[in-house]
Amino acid sequence: MPPHGVVQARRRAGPGAALQGVDQPRRSRRPRPQVQQGPPSRQGHRRQGVREGRRRRRPPDRGCDHRRPAHRRRDGAAASPHRPLSGPARRGSRQARVKGLILAHGGAGARVVTPAQLACLADALSRGYTVLQRGGQALDAVEATTRLLESSGLFNAGAGAHLQLDGVRRMDAALMEGRTLKAGAVAGIEAVRHPISAARLVLEKTAHVLLIGPHATRFARHFKLDRQAGHHRRSAQASARRNASREAVTATGPQRRMLRLYRQMLGEDTVGAVALDRRGTLAAGTSTGGIAYMLPGRVGDSPLIGCGIYADNEAGAVSMTGLGESIIRIAVAKEITDRMAMGTSPTTATRLVLEKLDRRIRKVEGFGAAGALVLAPDGRFAIRHTTPRMCAGYWTGTGQPVVADRFR
Repeated sequence: MPPHGVVQARRRAGPGAALQGVDQPRRSRRPRPQVQQGPPSRQGHRRQGVREGRRRRRPPDRGCDHRRPAHRRRDGAAASPHRPLSGPARRGSRQARVKGLILAHGGAGARVVTPAQLACLADALSRGYTVLQRGGQALDAVEATTRLLESSGLFNAGAGAHLQLDGVRRMDAALMEGRTLKAGAVAGIEAVRHPISAARLVLEKTAHVLLIGPHATRFARHFKLDRQAGHHRRSAQASARRNASREAVTATGPQRRMLRLYRQMLGEDTVGAVALDRRGTLAAGTSTGGIAYMLPGRVGDSPLIGCGIYADNEAGAVSMTGLGESIIRIAVAKEITDRMAMGTSPTTATRLVLEKLDRRIRKVEGFGAAGALVLAPDGRFAIRHTTPRMCAGYWTGTGQPVVADRFR
């Protein structure tokens, strides 16, 4: 058995090395040559970073958004200009600070707006805002405002509604609530003092949206709504208008021009309102007597959801006025709210849609003027019209109601 030193030397030298002796000095191992290597790989960098204690960035989870939420911003604006301001009022947002806001109009057209109409509109705004101030819903405020305009007899709605060719007063009205998207409307209703209340009954008491003609009148009588006095053709005013409507059918030359002037003096107004309550709920409503001397059975834009009115808490509320035939063809109210849902401001959305209405219909066929009340979920609003005048106003609760016959 070889000594211990020989075994250790053999292990160091390897199996093929010759041993000259136990006391032979140990040869030093040659240093390995340094090999020039390329740049380290990405994986090597990553491992080196771990060894040196560097913090590795965790990739974001694609299932959630790591951006700062829009509702934490002090100005209440969305993080992206194309992101809509939607949903209920959030803490710290501009929408949450709105205690109540209401807008109303008495129609748009060429007729001169009288001081009595402006005063009546201011009273209607005061009544509607009082409802909001007491904690009422936006739907209640819109109905209260519209009821006062209907009963005044100064506008083409309710007691002041125009007569059709057969001398009968038939009216249209609609209401819509933005939180649930529930809506109610009546068309061609007769002998009802407040058609807007009949539309409210359709919204709350039925699963339908629109009731028309004699059945709508029968429905309103079932719930004992106030009747309209002097609605039938035997009244003196109705007889005069009926005779004028008969002459309008056969008149030619100067007579037709005079009747056209008389029709312009009557106007084609519509009353309506939009409101935002402290809960962040929007509502919109309209009421009208239609066009003077129109064919019996004609229905305008007012009772048609998406045309004359629309309300959606995620987009906005709109109440239209003007010639219904052109408004229906563009579906103006829905198009305005659709643009607002994509992040467009109320002013810009209203301007773009009314310009489209003017370009596609008015400049081609010679008619199509309109006006709009537009209210956003955060309290921004717009009043715009393509007619010479529009009786409209608003009240935010500070000072006095603002009413005027022109808004640009």
